[in-house]
Amino acid sequence: MATIDFKSAAGRISFQAGMTDEGKVMKKTKTYQNIAKNVEVDNLYKGLEALAGLSAHTLIEVERIDTSVISDY
Repeated sequence: MATIDFKSAAGRISFQAGMTDEGKVMKKTKTYQNIAKNVEVDNLYKGLEALAGLSAHTLIEVERIDTSVISDY
């Protein structure tokens, strides 16, 4: 039977960094590693939103990225 084990988590903030000549949004991202496995979603969002507030760019999106290992033992 396969199992899944948490390995790590990161938070990613996406910003609008301007527009291209074709009118498309230019996107910049910043990733923060070592997010706790059991952090509450509201707390993670508030923390990443506060960090985004330090940027001159407009916040587009906040993501949590989980990495897990799947194994068959």
